[in-house]
Amino acid sequence: MYFVVRVLVTALALWLTSLVIPNHVDIVDDGTALGTVLAVIVVALIFNLVHAFIKPIVKMFSLPLYLLTLGLFSLVVNAFLLWLVVWITDRNWFGDQPWGLHITGGFWWYVLAALVIAVFQVIINRFAPKKARR
Repeated sequence: MYFVVRVLVTALALWLTSLVIPNHVDIVDDGTALGTVLAVIVVALIFNLVHAFIKPIVKMFSLPLYLLTLGLFSLVVNAFLLWLVVWITDRNWFGDQPWGLHITGGFWWYVLAALVIAVFQVIINRFAPKKARR
């Protein structure tokens, strides 16, 4: 249940980011409301899977840079993971209809988008149901 809440929080954060940075961050869909919702949810699912499986590996290999920059390197790592999500969703692996996340403008726009997504996730998580303690 917690993973579903995380995916929905990420989906809302991605959608809000595409509204805040409209010229550089775009959710590509088929133009219908249902298509938009499905595209945002699938991109959020891929985003969370990348963060669950790839991010720990990248953090392990870049630990010296995390320590050297006092954690600021996490912005670069998050931008790389966002680029990876864009790359995964940009391949027409899931059909001929283009869909997914599209970011234009280069590296700094990936960093800004990752920062805005993280800020929205923190704000939305304040109102989301919490993980049950065991």
